[in-house]
Parts: sequence; C-alpha cells; structure tokens
Amino acid sequence: MNLFNSALGKNITFVHPEYFMISGLSGIPDIKYYYVFLFFVYIVSVIGNTVVMAVIYFDHNLRAPKYIAVFNLAFVDLFGNTALVPKLLDIFLFNHPYIPYNDCLAFLFFCYTCLSMQSFNLVALSYDRLVAIIFPLHYPVKVTHRFMLSLIAFFWALVILAVLIAVGLITRLSFCQSVVINSYFCDHGQIYRLACNDHYPNYVVSCFYPVLIFWLPLVFILISYLYIGFTLAKVASVHEGLKAFKTCIGHLSLVAIYFIPLLVTFTLMEKIHPNARIINLSLTSVFPPMLNPIIYVLQTQEIKESVKRLLKICNKSKITKNKKISAM
Repeated sequence: MNLFNSALGKNITFVHPEYFMISGLSGIPDIKYYYVFLFFVYIVSVIGNTVVMAVIYFDHNLRAPKYIAVFNLAFVDLFGNTALVPKLLDIFLFNHPYIPYNDCLAFLFFCYTCLSMQSFNLVALSYDRLVAIIFPLHYPVKVTHRFMLSLIAFFWALVILAVLIAVGLITRLSFCQSVVINSYFCDHGQIYRLACNDHYPNYVVSCFYPVLIFWLPLVFILISYLYIGFTLAKVASVHEGLKAFKTCIGHLSLVAIYFIPLLVTFTLMEKIHPNARIINLSLTSVFPPMLNPIIYVLQTQEIKESVKRLLKICNKSKITKNKKISAM
C-alpha cells in the first residue's frame, strides 16, 4: 500500500490507530439473541451452499456453463458468510469489539469483495438466461465453458481491484480522535468519516462504487428481463411464454432478495436510523447466502433431479455394503 501513502513523490506521515472499535447496535435490550439468530442463519447457509457445490461437482450432468456461475455464487456466499459471521459473533457475543488496524482493513476487504461478487454473479446468470431464451440455437456457441470462466474471472479481478483501491485510500487517512465505527463490521463509509485529514477521494469512491457495483448490474439485469419479456410476448404463445419465463423465477428471486434491501439502505443513506441501517445490512449480508441454495434447489429442475440421483446412488451403495457385511 506504499503507492497510496505518497503525494507527488513526497513522503507523508499518516496517523494510524492501533485498533478500531465496532460499536454495533445500541440501546436494544437482549440484542445478543439477534446475533444467535444470525449464527443459525449462518449454519443453514454453510450446509446449503456446501450441498449445492458438492452436487455440481459430483454430478457430471451439471457441467453446463450456467452451473459455473451457480457454483461460484455458492462459493462466494459460503466464503462471504464465513468471513463475516464468525468475526461478528466474536465481537458481540464474546465481547471483543476492538480490532487491530490491519485486521480491520482485511475484514473490510473480504466482506466487500464477497458482497460485490454476489452482484456480478447475478449479472452472469442474467446473461445466461437472456441468451438461452432469446437465442436458443446460438446458446452453445455464445455461452461456452471458456466464456463463462473468463467472465467470472473478469468479475473477480474487477471486484478485487476496486476493493483494494478503496482499502488503499483508507491507508492515506489519519485518525486523530474517535476510532469507534458505528456499524457491525469494518464499514468503509463509517471508517473514512472518522478521519481528521482530507477524505475527499474516499468520498468519491463511496459515491462511485455503488453505481459500479450495484446500480449498473441491476440496470443490466432489468433491461435483459424486459427484453426477454418483450420478445416472448411477440413470438410465443401465452403458455410457451410462461413456460420459458418460469426458468427465470429462481434468478429473479435472488435479484429481489439481494438488491431491494441494499437499494433501500443506499437510497435513504443518512435518513435511516443507525440501528435500522445495521440490521438491514447485516440481514442483507447473511440472508441471501442462506436463501440462494434453497431457491435454486426448489426452482431448478436439473439440480432437484441431480440431488435425487445422488441420493439413490448413496442408498444403493449403503444397501450393497450392508449385504456384503451380512454375507460375511
């Protein structure tokens, strides 16, 4: 990060605190039960996303390019929740609110990287549905394994670079007074506002990144589904159109679950109460990763059939093993 800690070739000394303090929710009785609730949500998320990843990995019938994005979505959900929830429980249930400076920046990096990747994963799935429905004959050519892997890799590189820039700009800030972060994790917006030197570049980043990471993906997704709906209305019967659009219900559910709480929070900004903002964002961080595998298992016929096949194979292997044991 030395690149960020200089200005026009001149070395500048910045005042970095030894630690930050995460304040969390305030003035709410028995708030520890909320964090216990988040823990159970996390457990369901870990089980669900692990099952989805295992099913896609072991079932060779799920080797379509679409499932590269689904696998990556499950991985990001699992990784993101694991980066957030255990640390959150350590802070608030075990009363360790003080986080060393470098640890806080690492915490920020992993949380924002995973939160941002969820958005771009939904873009990849949206593009897959767009091509599959509008250009079904061209789908094997336009959406290949190589293309989907390249798209996912590009999104990872973009998100990591963007978050690294945000973290690097924080290292240019001096903290002379308060080190209390009014959030449930090391939140970028809450950190840079504590600085006692010029934080205008951080302010620009905080305004630009929501557009890049949330608004532009959402606009692309909405336009793609409007195009799908318009095209189906022209060329297909009502029954055929509904049948084709039914394949998009799972993805649209993920889009709504992910984007609506974020857009409410970012639209209201300072008008929303700090406790309401913290609860909204914390639920947005942990609920979509829990619901994503449930929605995909319930809505995607291929995954449901794959789970049934794998369960049959497991049952057959158990029966065969028991017969061998009985024969001995």
